[in-house]
Amino acid sequence: MKIAVLGTGMVGQALAGRLAELGHEVTVGTRDVDATLARTTPDGMGNPPYVAWAADHPQVRLAPFADAAAGAELLVNATSGGVSIAALQAAGTENLTGKILIDIANPLDFSNGFPPTLFVKDTDSLGEQIQAAFPQLRVVKALNTLTAALMVNPKALADGDHSIFVSGNDAEAKKTVTGILESFGHTDVIDLGDITTARGTEMLLPVWLRLMGALNTPMFNFKIVR
Repeated sequence: MKIAVLGTGMVGQALAGRLAELGHEVTVGTRDVDATLARTTPDGMGNPPYVAWAADHPQVRLAPFADAAAGAELLVNATSGGVSIAALQAAGTENLTGKILIDIANPLDFSNGFPPTLFVKDTDSLGEQIQAAFPQLRVVKALNTLTAALMVNPKALADGDHSIFVSGNDAEAKKTVTGILESFGHTDVIDLGDITTARGTEMLLPVWLRLMGALNTPMFNFKIVR
């Protein structure tokens, strides 16, 4: 499958690398290719710059958002939540029509420091805002409740015995996304319902962030026992 991963950070790199490893044709989308390649220092969390990651993944192409989206059958939103809608606007409405979008972004607001709050919650969600802004997309919220390393390699923790969630209005889109998640190794993918249920998974982030602080590691996940 031809897949565009929008976002060049830790999450985008993890998803693009794993999808390419599984045989998909992957293009990473960015706002400014030259600026992305010019960064040579680690990010605020110590992750290597995109150019270092790209050297180890020569099969993954880097392109502007619009070019990446135009050639893709499926899109992944791995941008920061605060810029997700702008990134999709840059990708171009004509390049989004009828396509599935796996939305991994969270509406984190760092304006008052750490831990962040949510800039949308309770009666709305970022997933819903993206679906409303781009009705031609088939948005599926997924993978926003665990760290990037576990998104793509769940067996790194408890042999993969933990849970993830999908939310979206389109049953076929959720089926496609679930298949991709299972190809990563996820075995407990819970369909929460339509896109409004993304409010629940996005509001898990304040709990997740405090658990990360208490456990001093991001390598944990939720397991729904039933």
